[in-house]
Amino acid sequence: MSHTTTAIRASFFDFTGVAEDPEEIMARARYIEDGVLLIEAGRVVALYAWDALAQRPDNLLDMRGKLIVPGFVDTHIHYPQTEMIGAYGEQLLEWLNQYTFPVESQYHCADHAAAMSAFFLQQLLANGTTSALVFGTVHPQSVDALFSAAETIDMRIIAGKVMMDRHAPDALLETPEQSYADTRALIERWHGRGRLSYALTPRFAPTSTSALLAKVQQLRQEFPDVWLHTHLSENPQEVAWVRSLFPQREGYLDVYHHYQLTGRRSLFAHCLHLEDHEWQCLHETDSAIAFCPTSNLFLGSGLFNLKRSWQQGVRIGIGTDVGAGTTFNMLQTLGEAYKVGQLQQYRLSAAEAFYHATLGGAHALDQHDYIGNFAPGKEADFVVIDPAVSPLQRLRIGNSQAIWERLFVLMTLGDDRNIAQTWVNGRRVWSRDAAAC
Repeated sequence: MSHTTTAIRASFFDFTGVAEDPEEIMARARYIEDGVLLIEAGRVVALYAWDALAQRPDNLLDMRGKLIVPGFVDTHIHYPQTEMIGAYGEQLLEWLNQYTFPVESQYHCADHAAAMSAFFLQQLLANGTTSALVFGTVHPQSVDALFSAAETIDMRIIAGKVMMDRHAPDALLETPEQSYADTRALIERWHGRGRLSYALTPRFAPTSTSALLAKVQQLRQEFPDVWLHTHLSENPQEVAWVRSLFPQREGYLDVYHHYQLTGRRSLFAHCLHLEDHEWQCLHETDSAIAFCPTSNLFLGSGLFNLKRSWQQGVRIGIGTDVGAGTTFNMLQTLGEAYKVGQLQQYRLSAAEAFYHATLGGAHALDQHDYIGNFAPGKEADFVVIDPAVSPLQRLRIGNSQAIWERLFVLMTLGDDRNIAQTWVNGRRVWSRDAAAC
């Protein structure tokens, strides 16, 4: 082995390939109780069972007793809303006006954006999230700050500035021409720079005139490999509002589809109140959904139909949706996803939950060729989990037999205390022990 190879001994869990249905997830799940992960130059070299190694590595990090899984992929989150997480007592539209817009108005200040970007990324890493699709604000400096901070640790981030020209405070509005010019400049500055990528980010149809959406369409045509990130059918009042604003369109999704904003790298957050033809459109265009259980429950928006997404063949990932979501922690978010399933008689297994948070999320973002599992050549993003950090967890993990039960205990009893280390591109960038000092 090369002297530059890092070897880590621990237990490992991942999925060897993308799945078309829940049963296939089980077939692709891989658990190695005593394994060794070899990393070189930020990439996975191989994952072996310890007993299968022909040569014992010299540069070995012994983490036996820990469980290592691919880094969590957050497919929908608002970094400026970090400072208003847990805001009380409203549903979506009132919540935006009372809490979100005032907070986002601060991001005209580059120093504030830089400070909050650094805090936000540390929160992701402290919770084991290594990749994320992120909303900025309408201000270009909000995205410059986030990308600059992510670049210093070589983190895979897809982000964009909000595009918005109506139904918001004057300080957060822009003209379609200004939105186009600022967004184009950001794409040229950041898209494809290292592990950074750009997402066109119209907030949602109600804050977008037809002229603005035409500019988003123009940018999508000029830069066909960027992402499209927006909201869709989160709240019944929102859906009705869109119908009144765009009476010529067949429905909410048709507003985006008319401007050619659906497609493989288009991700729509929430999708709680879709009609049959909208499900079919998402399938036919190979668009993806971010399932945001915590925020959907917190704002009382509704329950996502996970079973329907499988039936329709629509890719999904998990979004924490901070700040309507109340935690950065993917384990807690998966626990809420399980409860959403229970309310609809859908049994979300631990295997399926972890799939959506890792390789499934990477697939939803069209990034599964780079991240999401421990296949050779993949970027070495992973999280080291301490499965038993409290007396209750030690009791339950101790009497759990199969890996499936231990994973289920983690997603129902786990939280940020269980994150021991987070590695990005082959380097440890966060550790619980260092953070405690």
